[in-house]
Amino acid sequence: MSDSINIAVRFALYMDLMLLFGLAIFGLYSLRGKERVFGAVLNFESLIFGTVIVGVLLSLAAMLLLAKAMSGVSEFMELHRHIFEMVLTGTDVGLMWMVRIAALVLAGIGLTLNKRYPTLSLWVVTLCGAVALATLAWTGHGAMDEGGKRYMHFASDIFHLLAAGGWLGALAAFALLLRTKILNGEQEVRILSRVLTGFESAGALIVVSLGITGIVNYLFIVGPTLDGVVFSTYGALLCLKILLFAAMLVLATVNRFHLSPLLERSIQSREYTGAVNALRRSMALEFSVAIIIVCLVAWLGTLSPEMDMGTV
Repeated sequence: MSDSINIAVRFALYMDLMLLFGLAIFGLYSLRGKERVFGAVLNFESLIFGTVIVGVLLSLAAMLLLAKAMSGVSEFMELHRHIFEMVLTGTDVGLMWMVRIAALVLAGIGLTLNKRYPTLSLWVVTLCGAVALATLAWTGHGAMDEGGKRYMHFASDIFHLLAAGGWLGALAAFALLLRTKILNGEQEVRILSRVLTGFESAGALIVVSLGITGIVNYLFIVGPTLDGVVFSTYGALLCLKILLFAAMLVLATVNRFHLSPLLERSIQSREYTGAVNALRRSMALEFSVAIIIVCLVAWLGTLSPEMDMGTV
């Protein structure tokens, strides 16, 4: 039961911080000038603010679970002393937890600047979101390494997290743009088409980053071998994650080379309802697959490949 709660909290925290970073950076590279004001094109102020609040609450829950596991105390009411003495001041995870909370608070402050300084506001939220998301690397397998390998593993984990957050945030942003109430005119559809086309470079960078850091992380965790991995729980989940990632690549390719050009052509004929509906279905499917992948990532982070392989 405790493992299930831990995985659920990890999953929610990954989703939350990825959305915070991904939505903010999407606003920077996809929107222009006054379009970056919340509500001008994307009405995602409440969503980003929600990720800040939920991120703090989930971080508190994760800290309680960690302190409980480390101290062996059975009652959560007895954990306050252990959290301060054992976790916050005595571990790298505790230090990163405090960094995450500070980054989330600063991100919340950055949100208040949006009406007057939209670009500055998105930069603040993006950078703080990146820091908050990066701290999750200290709760993964990299924490088990030592010396230079430890920090190389952390660096790979961080780039993997940021790339994943960029992709998830972009999918969430497209979902917002594709809402029926938003697409009520040709101008909105033209913005959607422009943003889809503009995502090509960012999307390619994200895919390359995920691929490279995914391979590097595997080598750090398991090593250059497949012996015993495929038939373990860790290996089965990893294979499923890879298959789902491949499915996302297929969907992204369809969006890039079929649905986006179809939308552009439909704008010229002013018959874009069919193209928009096709994009909605494709994005919904891709976002659903992404959620499953994040769930697998949260689960994989709780498994020890060596111990798991030893039971095969």
